[in-house]
Parts: sequence; structure tokens; C-alpha cells
Amino acid sequence: MSLELSGVSAGYGGMDVIRDIALEVRAGEIVALVGANGAGKSTLLKTISGIIPTRTGCILFEGERIEALPTAARMRRGIAQVPEGRQIFASLTVSENLELGAYIHGRDTDEIKARRDEIVAQFPALGERLSEIAGNLSGGQQQMLAIGRGLMSRPKLLMLDEPSLGLAPRLVTQIFEMIVALRAKGLAVLLSEQNAQLSLAIADRGYVIENGRVALSGAGPELLQSKDVADRYLGVGTQFAAAAGTETNLSKRLRSLTRGD
Repeated sequence: MSLELSGVSAGYGGMDVIRDIALEVRAGEIVALVGANGAGKSTLLKTISGIIPTRTGCILFEGERIEALPTAARMRRGIAQVPEGRQIFASLTVSENLELGAYIHGRDTDEIKARRDEIVAQFPALGERLSEIAGNLSGGQQQMLAIGRGLMSRPKLLMLDEPSLGLAPRLVTQIFEMIVALRAKGLAVLLSEQNAQLSLAIADRGYVIENGRVALSGAGPELLQSKDVADRYLGVGTQFAAAAGTETNLSKRLRSLTRGD
């Protein structure tokens, strides 16, 4: 599996939000997108999934150009997106939410149930609540449900948009550990996160998005310690430099999981 973007621009109305984007995601990699709110991270993910049309450039997935394909066709090829804010169906049960993620490949009930059982094995907390209304779940459980629903389509590339948003620190840890576990199963993950320190701690590679463009790219641990990232990221300079220079115990722990220590 490989995803390659070259010269990709997209936006809304007459305005380009992302411009001349080039990036790559390979099988079994976590690739982090970091940048300020409004930098273009969500727009980039929506462009890859086909929700927003590509204006210029090329998107290759497994060697095939997909920028002209509709979203459903991209999903059937193995691209899944978990949107910011989870966007679960609050009035449906946990089981119904999961099953919706599999319908892109048809409505074979035995296949869907088998897939749901696989997901529940990865997310035991969901298995205990399959018949519950999804809107009654905690924020962390809803995020697990959103990720589980994305996995129901058997993706080769899973795109996560701000998965830690609004979660308590303990739940953030669980979500990031879960992302590392998914990579260990061979899944490619494209992770858009404002929490640069944690996302770069687990990332094989990262891209710093600034004003709709790739400002910097490199190996995750190198970017985590980079003064250039500190100077560019959110324009906060020394604040991020201090964070990068004093890596937290949590990011160290996540990085050790990535190395398999």
C-alpha cells in the first residue's frame, strides 16, 4: 500500500486552502500531520478521501490515480476517514453504528457480523455496550466507536482527524496506544493532530502544515526535537521549543511502544 500526493491544491469557493501539497504514506506507517487550527490539515484529509475535489495535482493510491474518483470508490479501494468530532449516529446503537461502516462492501449479514466481532475483540469496551444507544457513551468510548466504524470497511489506510480532541489525558493515552497497535497490524495511519508532541512521538514520519503548505517534513522523532518545528509550529517559537526540548513521560512511553521496547 502506498499513498502519494504531488502538487495537490484544494479549497472552498474561490479560495485554495491547501496548495502544492506533496506527501507519502506507506504500508505499516504512522504519518503525522501537525499544524495550527486552520492550517489545512482537515481539508487535506477530506481531499484525499474525495469529500473536497482536487483542483490541481495528483493523488496516487497503490499506483492508481484516484483524484477523479468519488468518495465511495476510494473507500472501496481501502481508504477510510474518521472525522473530527467523531460524528457517530447518536440515536443508533453501538452495533448499528459499527455495521454502517461495513455497508460500502455490501450487506452480507454474516460477513458484517464477523467483521463486527473482530472489531469488538480490539475494543472490548464496545462489546459490552453493543445494544446501548451510542449517544450515551462517554467521549472516549465514542472515539473508539468512530475508529471501530472506520475499521469496519477493512481499510488499508486509516485517516484520523484530531482523535484526541476533547478527551481526558487518560483517554488520550489509550487512543494513542491504540493507534500504535493498529500500525503493528500493518495498517497505514495518516494522523492529523494539534498535539504535535504525542503524534510525532509515535510517527514514522511527519509533515508540518503551515498556511496550507508543507513547511517541514522528516522522521517523527527528529521533528519532535527540531528547533525549526518550534519556530514554525503555531508561530509560538520558544513555547514549543520548551516542549520539544523536555519530552514528556507520556510521549517517551509512546515512543518506546513504537520501538517495541
